[in-house]
Amino acid sequence: MFKKTVESKSQQRLSGADRKKLKRTIKERFPNASDTDLDTLIPPKVEVTVSKHPNRVLIYSLEGGLPIFFDVDGRGTTIFPTVYALWKVPHLVPAFILKGGEVSRYVIGGADLMFPGISIGAEGLPEFSAGETWAVMVPGNPAPIAVGSTCMSSSEALKAGLRGKALKISHHYRDALWESAEDRYVPNVGFLEDVVFGDPSLFSDSQQSDTDATSDHENNADGGQDASYPDSSSNMQSDPSADQQLTTDFGDLKVTENDQSDKVTSDDQTTLSVEDVDALLDKCLLQACYTTLKDKDLPIAGSTLWSNHVLPCRPPGIVLDIKKSSHKKLSKWLQSKSSEGLISSKEDKHKKEVMVLAVNRKHPDYISFKPEKQQVEKVEQTVDTSTESDNNRMMDLIEIYKPSVHVNPIFNSVGADTHQLYTASEASEVVYAYIEKENLVKPTNKAIVVLDAILCDALFKGAIKKGSTYPSEIHKKDLAPTFINRMQAHHQVTRGKESVVRKGALKAMQIMTERRQGNKKVTKLTGMESFLIDAEPLASELQKKFACSTSVTELPGKKGHEVLVQGGVIDVLARYLVEQYGIPKKYIEVLDKTARK
Repeated sequence: MFKKTVESKSQQRLSGADRKKLKRTIKERFPNASDTDLDTLIPPKVEVTVSKHPNRVLIYSLEGGLPIFFDVDGRGTTIFPTVYALWKVPHLVPAFILKGGEVSRYVIGGADLMFPGISIGAEGLPEFSAGETWAVMVPGNPAPIAVGSTCMSSSEALKAGLRGKALKISHHYRDALWESAEDRYVPNVGFLEDVVFGDPSLFSDSQQSDTDATSDHENNADGGQDASYPDSSSNMQSDPSADQQLTTDFGDLKVTENDQSDKVTSDDQTTLSVEDVDALLDKCLLQACYTTLKDKDLPIAGSTLWSNHVLPCRPPGIVLDIKKSSHKKLSKWLQSKSSEGLISSKEDKHKKEVMVLAVNRKHPDYISFKPEKQQVEKVEQTVDTSTESDNNRMMDLIEIYKPSVHVNPIFNSVGADTHQLYTASEASEVVYAYIEKENLVKPTNKAIVVLDAILCDALFKGAIKKGSTYPSEIHKKDLAPTFINRMQAHHQVTRGKESVVRKGALKAMQIMTERRQGNKKVTKLTGMESFLIDAEPLASELQKKFACSTSVTELPGKKGHEVLVQGGVIDVLARYLVEQYGIPKKYIEVLDKTARK
């Protein structure tokens, strides 16, 4: 992304409000960042500037010109830390470890990270989804060398045999963004001009301690590693044979550990009967409900509940396989828990999977369960995940509302937060709580609510024509819609792990077919960004799907992009977006200018 010199169109100092907004965005985008980390990245008394670039990229820099974050599309949804930020807070994002320092030459040279270049530990490939932000590190060096977005999920990578592209690199050490810093620097002497090795100072300390406690064979291996990490004053050439020897030694250790782990889990699994697996499933679900699954995470897809919450709660050394239970399938198990009243769920016809809507924390099984203190363990998902990539492509749309000046007195009266966003049902609960608190239900007719001054103003002030009489009563069936209509409408779009909240109603995506150069037809698609769909990957996908040429152009005024598809594919394209991306039909506006009148 930063192969050429970084030249900005404009630069300005970040205001206090924008500074706070940037911190909130970083906190939401990178949950691992603590308040201390935020102060480290953006010190309270240090000036922050933002520069705008022709390709819509925003670069946030500290006083002195040190770039700390960059926003790819200028919207805050694709913000990345620079290597300077990662050198300050290395744990800000997870990182892939390269197989050796020599591999870093390709990354620094501008290549994307491939799976064969990643070192896989004894615990296996870490779990991740497509589109997540990950860094790249060299063995023995705590400072990351690059940052980018994952190109596929971990399950897809395993199915592909750990082949193909793992990380699309957005920024790396020694690119134009790194060089744009006025006082650019490197974190340690392991960073050379065209390659990065382990930090010799850290290795020297560990080598000294290992000498006192290890065998002669281990000392020899340490010596080989010493040779593969030259100091900054030496030549930039390394000893490939020593680097290869080190990788081989560690590889042997990993194979041994894997063999032992497989043996243990295999033995443990064979001792579990169908009844034991059923009981273990229920126990893991209850453990997850107590420890990791919060109400704010709901609703949640069944596959996500399984991989992110249930599996990590299983006992160490146990392989939890839903196929070994009496339910055989995840959907049937969740439906059985729903029929028992522990959870409430429904089947999503678009995603073709069960969605968990709520957890009944008053259920006898939940109340009587005593959660265990255990070390959370990341494991590979054993449920059939053939549809996981499709689920990450599907969209969830939630209409939400923010309290306005009209209804704020109602929220304040019941102690509800006026700065929070509410669903329609949650907002209805607020107004009904106020009615119950003030005892406004009409005694002679329970379906009628008597309006006091506060509730009457909340519902009708400014909406009744001058000279008209304000109503004194309202029917319960009209109360909630009227109350919600007085709030500020927002919408939340979620696709995979990416989510965005925007003010107002969601604008429809437009598909238009028109004639060009005689009888030739072209189809134009706009508005896909509102649904968290990137134009470039979509154009590439449509090119393969329809076997035709496609192109992407940027619309004027930062109004997104336009995807141009050769041919009149308006109907099949609309159907494809509904089926593959979960776009509701009402949000697809079709316009055929080639139809004969």
